[in-house]
Order: sequence, then structure tokens, then C-alpha cells
Amino acid sequence: MDNNQNQSINGPESTPQPAPKRHRSTLWKTVVIAAVAAIVGGGVGGGAAYWAFSQQANGDLGVTSTSKQAGTTKVSNVSVNTSSASSAAYAKVEKAVVTVVNLQKAQSTSSGLDQWSQIFGDDSDSSGSNDGSSSANSGTLQEASEGSGVIYQKKDGKAYLVTNNHVVADSDKLEVILSDGSKLTAKLVGTDETTDLAVLSIDGSKISTVASFGDSSKLKAGETVLAIGSPLGSDYATSVTQGIISATDRTVAVTDEETGQETGQATVIQTDAAINSGNSGGPLINLSGQVIGINSMKLSNNASDSSTATIEGMGFAIPSDEVVSIINQLATNGKVTRPSLGVEVRDLSSVSASQQSSVLKIPSSVKSGAVIAGFTSGSVTKAAGVKQYDVIVGIGDDTVTGVADLRTALYKHSVGDTIKLTYYHQGTKKTVSVKLTKSMSSSTSANK
Repeated sequence: MDNNQNQSINGPESTPQPAPKRHRSTLWKTVVIAAVAAIVGGGVGGGAAYWAFSQQANGDLGVTSTSKQAGTTKVSNVSVNTSSASSAAYAKVEKAVVTVVNLQKAQSTSSGLDQWSQIFGDDSDSSGSNDGSSSANSGTLQEASEGSGVIYQKKDGKAYLVTNNHVVADSDKLEVILSDGSKLTAKLVGTDETTDLAVLSIDGSKISTVASFGDSSKLKAGETVLAIGSPLGSDYATSVTQGIISATDRTVAVTDEETGQETGQATVIQTDAAINSGNSGGPLINLSGQVIGINSMKLSNNASDSSTATIEGMGFAIPSDEVVSIINQLATNGKVTRPSLGVEVRDLSSVSASQQSSVLKIPSSVKSGAVIAGFTSGSVTKAAGVKQYDVIVGIGDDTVTGVADLRTALYKHSVGDTIKLTYYHQGTKKTVSVKLTKSMSSSTSANK
């Protein structure tokens, strides 16, 4: 399946959104400090009141009187014995967690004429409208957003870190802020839009700690985990929150932030550890200090929909097993190679009932599938005899109910595999064998 799909998909009312990178322009800079007022009952004559506890009172009230004189209060040497596992795990990873800063060129807003010129073109100078040299793209760099990342390898003088693709998207320059506050320029090694992962490299001379990955397939629901990152940006860098694994193998719809369209499905770890704006790309770790996921999404309410119940404690992380597979490909090749059917598809549910009957001619019993809207150059599916407006309902043993299912089922296979494609053509159910070719990857290896 080509990644430039023709899709028309409506996401659910409450869909997982990228754990969003923190946008500097929307960060509340005002810290509200709540003062707790202690209300003291007035004594006789309005003087300062105090509570006197009788030494003969039965039961321990948690108050010890060591002196009858004022100003002699002391700190008790009583300590609380708690498990140090969380603190020890955090200490192992803390210095490997970084803030990723996305810098972009400032957009010119000097006049209304400039804004109209961007839409209609400038009659006085048409040469700058397509070469990227217009005033709208020639501004100085400014911070567009901040996210998180974790350093996982140090090699040949460089340190490599993983973050989310949506953290680095559209950047003109990338910077990384280390746990000690040092700021380094980062190079984009490669990104993968499908899994929302990216690999960056930085100078490794200042790096003393790298994180290790644990086996996410061994996770159990109820297991304690920690999320580390920069919620709301670098002002709160290396913040840690604690929670549990709510589900180990949750399938969620992936929705494009700008269009709201569902672009696929992801199998993720669900956790109730607090994941806020700016935590994107940061690690989810176990109590051994191993990275078992990369925080990527959270489930939130639609701000305009007050009818839905409040959603709390539903964050999602990309499992470490998948992360390792993707970042190894990105570090080696700068991109991820995936199989392709060479088709452009859309959900059957987006086609009207009348068109399903008159154009697709599918049986009324078929309620779901992926409609072939077109083919890419050299499509193996087209070569196998499948036609435009045929409806794919299965790949191998997997049922295809739409575009998301199609992608999920397809990516279980490798380039060169031969798969059985089940589809409807003019009302007749058919199967055909198709040898998968290499897709035009949505990965990026260029350094902006």
C-alpha cells in the first residue's frame, strides 16, 4: 500500500492524540501558587490560640510535647521506610533523558499584503513564490515546540537518541538540552511517520549515561512504570511520574493531528502514568530502569464536546520491541523499508450506499473493506488483475475492514513475501496471490 493514500476517514469523538510536543507559544508562563490559610480559633481576648493536649489523654495523637516554652520546636528523627526501587530506576535513566527543541523559520506577518501574496502570489515578483526564498520563509529561527527524547547509544564520538517523529516534524534546526542544561545541535538521522519514531545524533563527548531497552513482550498489566520527560517543556525537564501498565497490547486508531483522519492502527502500551504535552518521545521505564516504551499519545476529550465523560490517566507508549526494530533501521539506512501493494485506498464506509450499489456493485451483506481508488506506478496488485473500485476484504488470514486494518495486516509481512488477497469485483468474491514489493517510504533521512 502506498503511503500517499486517498483516504476519507472520520476519527472517533475521543481519539489518541500525539502526547503532544509542547508549543512554546501556548505555554502558560504564570505559575499559580495556592496559599493554604490556616484558620485558628480565637482565644479569650482575641489572643493567639493553641491546643493543649493532656498528658493523661488516652491514645497517641501524634504530638509530642518536649517543652512548655515557645520557640523550642525540634525536627523528629523519625524516618519512613519506603521502597527505593522507583528512585533507583529513575537514577539509572535520568541523565539519558533530554529535551528536544524544534526550531523553525519565523513567518513574516508584516502586512496584510504579504499574507494575500502567499495565497495568490505576488504580481510584482513571481520568482520567489516557488523557490522557498520568499520573505515568509526567510525569517530567523524561532522555537516552535519542545518534546522529549532518550539517549540509547554512544558510538564513534556520537550519541544517538530516539524521540517521536511529530516532535521533529517540519523543523529547520534541532537542538537537544541535556539533563545538566547543556544545549547541543542535533542532526536528524531518520524518521518514520508510520510508527511516529525518529532518531537524532549529537556530539557524544558530554554524554555519560545511555539507557537500555527492556523486553516489552514480558510486561504484565498492573506492573509499576515511570514516565520521564519534559512536560510543558524544558522548564520542567526530567520530570518523573509513576503509574502502572493498564494494558500491554492495546490497539488504537492513529489520527492525523491536522486533518483528523484515521491513518492507521498502532499496537501500544497503555499506562495511567501522567503523560502531558512535552512528554512526547520520552521513555516509559520499568523498575529495573529499562526503557520499555516511548511515550507517544494520550487519550483526551474533544475540547468542543462537553457531553463526553472526562478522560484521565490514559496514555500510550510505543513498545520497546517495535522501537528497537525501527531505530536500528533508521540508524543504518535512514529509513524504514516496508512492503507495498501499490494501491491507493479509502474506507468502504466513506462511500455512499447508492455508490456502493451502482459503482462498486458489492453485495448488501458486505459492510466494510478498503476500496481501491487508484494504483501507483508499477503496482503489483494491478498486474495481478485487480481493478479500480474493487474492495479488499482480506489479506492472508486477516480480515480487512478498512484502511487501518489493511495497513496493519500488510505490515506483518516483508518485501518479497507472496500474500493471498481477498476482494470483491463487481459483486463476486475473488482471491489472488500478490508478491509484495518495496513501498515508497514515508521515512525521512535528510538533515534539515
